[in-house]
Amino acid sequence: MITNTLKNSSIRTGRSFDLGKMNLSQLWIAYLTYPTILLYFALILCSFTVMAYTYTAFVPVAVSIGAVMLVYPMVWYAIHRFILHGRFLYRMKWSASLWKRIHFDHHQDPHLLDVLFGSPLNTIPTIAVVTIPIGYAIGGMPASAAAFGAGLTITCIYEFFHCIQHLNYKPRMNWIQRMKQRHVLHHFHNENGNYGITSFVADRLFRSYYRDARGCPRSPTVFNLGYDIKEAQHYPWVMEETGSPPRDRPDGANTTRNAA
Repeated sequence: MITNTLKNSSIRTGRSFDLGKMNLSQLWIAYLTYPTILLYFALILCSFTVMAYTYTAFVPVAVSIGAVMLVYPMVWYAIHRFILHGRFLYRMKWSASLWKRIHFDHHQDPHLLDVLFGSPLNTIPTIAVVTIPIGYAIGGMPASAAAFGAGLTITCIYEFFHCIQHLNYKPRMNWIQRMKQRHVLHHFHNENGNYGITSFVADRLFRSYYRDARGCPRSPTVFNLGYDIKEAQHYPWVMEETGSPPRDRPDGANTTRNAA
């Protein structure tokens, strides 16, 4: 029945869900049945089961979860700004397809759900590397399991709000509206700022935050991240895998309606 609902609602573009054509109810269905999210849910359950089985004290577990909540936005900011928006990955043949999958495709068409979620083969090891050492240093096995579970939980929250930011939907709450507007500017005005998803504290700290289009000039590379025709001629691997030259504008939904 879920499949028929999604199909009849015309929210697919090829093999991908098109967030520009979905409403909030359809997003909830797509999100809660998406394989990557289901995998995260399963790992969260496993993590907190390990925590409960090895539990010895409340404080180390609580501190490790709190530490992950503080560190996670900063780590995400650094990865987003310096790796995903860096130009070194597409200039090496062995990493070009990785960069294409984890971020280039998302900026080429920000409405496609299939490329909005990172590949679990990339995200889960990254979450583990960031969170497990923090937890283990604070309180051993139970705290490391709690930290990993917290990281996965935050990722699920990030991913849902990330979907909201690209959804054909105007949030009722003002703080979600502001969050969405800032992220839409990152995708449709200037990609060299507003790297946050649910928090822009790191953007403010590192001077990459801008409030509206007047606060930052329009970027000619907002949709291709600098991988334009000229770059593709020198470093052709992403273009070869895509099967077409990089686009200056995304296909699919109207790019202005989500900025409302």
